[in-house]
Amino acid sequence: MRKHGMRLLAGTLLALSLLGAGEFDNAMEAYKKGSYIEALNGFYMLAKNGDAKAQFNVGLMYAKGQGAQQDLTKAMTWYEKAAKQNVAAAQYNLARLYHAMGTKDPHALERARYWYEKAAQNGIKEAYNNLGALYLKGEGVKKDTNRAFSYFQKASEMGDANAKLNLGILYAWGEGINPDKLKAYDNLRAALQSGQTEAQRYLDRLCKESSWVCQKK
Repeated sequence: MRKHGMRLLAGTLLALSLLGAGEFDNAMEAYKKGSYIEALNGFYMLAKNGDAKAQFNVGLMYAKGQGAQQDLTKAMTWYEKAAKQNVAAAQYNLARLYHAMGTKDPHALERARYWYEKAAQNGIKEAYNNLGALYLKGEGVKKDTNRAFSYFQKASEMGDANAKLNLGILYAWGEGINPDKLKAYDNLRAALQSGQTEAQRYLDRLCKESSWVCQKK
């Protein structure tokens, strides 16, 4: 089974900082105008003084190569500062970058799990889905299909289309999961309706293997 939904959560900056509000607003305005160097410098000054949202924004700009050359190491440094201040988007994006490093550094997967858990506790549905992917594959954790299934369920309940797709796949073809072709169909259809276009391929496969499921709908 493939891992779905492994993407950065926040592609835009966090706003409404309480610390240094005027300076923060100025940096936001510079960013909106495309003056990325000015924006990065503004956020950086606030970030150095402990502004959590500015720290996230510096991390995001380094991750995207805005205002400076792309530097994922620096991005992770600033994400971690914000993550330790309980910024959920930073926790998720930091986990995602650690997850991407997993093929080169097995300890990175353990860090990914840690920060996904923090992000999940703060209500990030994508974090639940990606925790499920870790447990499904046994990456950085002991493989546990049932636990993966429960994380996918949680993310699905929160509206994550990738989790709906993963649930559908597990219901249809997952090892160690009681097969339920009707629930597989329902979840795959829900994933497709939620914008996960890849679900169509799995629906076609399900209907080919168990046509009665699709005929009843």
